[in-house]
Amino acid sequence: MFIRLNKKGQGTLEYGVIIAVVVAGLIFMQTYVKQGVQGKLKQSADEIGEQYSEHSTGTITTISNVNTEENTTGGDRPVTTSSSTQHQTRSSTENITVSDQEE
Repeated sequence: MFIRLNKKGQGTLEYGVIIAVVVAGLIFMQTYVKQGVQGKLKQSADEIGEQYSEHSTGTITTISNVNTEENTTGGDRPVTTSSSTQHQTRSSTENITVSDQEE
């Protein structure tokens, strides 16, 4: 009374167990791999340097010139001529600060 075992089924089962162990290991390590990648990304960003300053300074210069000339001629009325010239220059420096409420 010998019972003959199916060796083919045993090999398939062994491969299935090996694949299951590898997949379980990858799922378990997923968190650690993510943390490692995020750490490297942060380190690279820190090496680049500060890209934005909360306190910025800007200079504004505005120059405007307005010239107006008006001529009126008419039959019974005298000729009216009016002329005006306006010149304006503005220079200023502004400090810009980001408030804590903006996100």
